[in-house]
This record gives sequence, structure tokens and C-alpha cells, in this order.
Amino acid sequence: MIDSAARPRLVAMIPTYNERENIADLIDALLALPIEAEVHILVADDNSPDGTGRYVEERAAADPRIHALVRTKRRGRGAGGIDGFKAALALSPDFIVEMDADFSHQPKFIPDLLAAARNYDVVLGSRYVKNGRDADRRLLRRLISFCVRLFIRRLCRIEVKDVSSGFRLYRREVLEAVDLDDLISVGQSVVLEILRKVELMGYRIGEVPIVFIDRTRGRTKLNFLALLETLLSAVKFRKRYTRETVKAAR
Repeated sequence: MIDSAARPRLVAMIPTYNERENIADLIDALLALPIEAEVHILVADDNSPDGTGRYVEERAAADPRIHALVRTKRRGRGAGGIDGFKAALALSPDFIVEMDADFSHQPKFIPDLLAAARNYDVVLGSRYVKNGRDADRRLLRRLISFCVRLFIRRLCRIEVKDVSSGFRLYRREVLEAVDLDDLISVGQSVVLEILRKVELMGYRIGEVPIVFIDRTRGRTKLNFLALLETLLSAVKFRKRYTRETVKAAR
């Protein structure tokens, strides 16, 4: 439960690569959130050529709520997310919210995620629950997303509807228990790998509706190869993680 007598610390962990067009506005929006929490921002940047990391370092030098992790080795969405979580945990948070920098994950939904954390250990921003929506996407993209989601849910027997959502809020103790060093994902599939583990570990997972919008600035990192990697990884995670192996590792 959230202790009403003290302000919880919320760390927004944002993996980035070439997001200079978006990161300034996102930082400002996060710091302006109307929530009863102490907000910190941790940007895990893969040494972006466009200067995203340098910009965040400059902001961090002037504001103790902003933190930059500029990574030069083992780059990629998976490694970036894992290293970002480790750095976020070092900030002694009560909650960590993971999100993209392109405003497809809108900061205005974070209060809803935080409110739901009164009843759950992990809260997903979901496009596929009541009042959730996947906006601005063509029919073919939506059909592909539906098929991928159905395959993963049935393969891994996961009840969560938006299994590929990268907009999530975790209680600190969940990420401490996951064993981040044991994760094997190098790409976008890291969100599925963590979901698979926390579900098997018995943590309470909830979903709240969000409206997902396509980026308007910058280039998307999601492509056919990333999609294929996620599908192949789902098969790997189904074999690697079972209720018995996960419990034995705790």
C-alpha cells in the first residue's frame, strides 16, 4: 500500500536512442505531473548520435530530479532497459514506471497507473481493456498486433491482454526479485521476458486503459526484425521459464 503519511518516490525510467526531438518536452511533462509523489526521471540513452544523452546530462547537472545514464557498450533496447532498471533501483524508489520517449506512452496516464498500484504489484498501460485504444494505426498494423498478441498469450498462457505493452509501473520489490542479471533479451522482447517472470512468480498484475498514439516526431524503432525477434523469444521464454524453475531461483 502507498503510505499516505509520506510522499512515495516515483522514478520514470526511459530507454532512448535518437529522441532529442521528444525528450525535453517529455521531461517537462513528467515533472509537471499532478501526483502526490516525488518524481525523478532516469534516461538510459544508448549514446545517441543526435545528442539525446548529452542534453539529459546538461539538464541533470541543473536539476537533482533528472538522471542520465549514457551507455556505450552492450547497446540495444533489452540491455538499455535492464541497465536502466538497475540505475533506477539505485535511486531508492517506491515505484518505477517504464515508458517510451516518443509520447506514444502519454504521461497523463501515469496517475492512473499509480492509483492502481494500491491493488497491484505491476500495472500495465493497456490498449486492449475497456476504454483503452490503439489510435492512429492502419488496419494492417492492428491485425498484425492482434495476431502477435493472441499467439503470445496462448503460448505463454498469460491472462494479461496487452502483453507487449512497454508502459508499466512496478513496485520496487518486484524488480528487485526478478533478477535483472538473469534476463537474456537484447531487444524489444525484454518487456515480454519480465512479464513472463513476474506472472510466474505470482505477483498481482493489473491493467488500466490508455490511448496509444503513434509518434509524430522521430523515427520508430519497431520493424519486422524486432517483431520476429519477439515471436521467437516468446517460444524461448515458454521453455526457459516455468513456475517450478522461477520458484527454485527465488
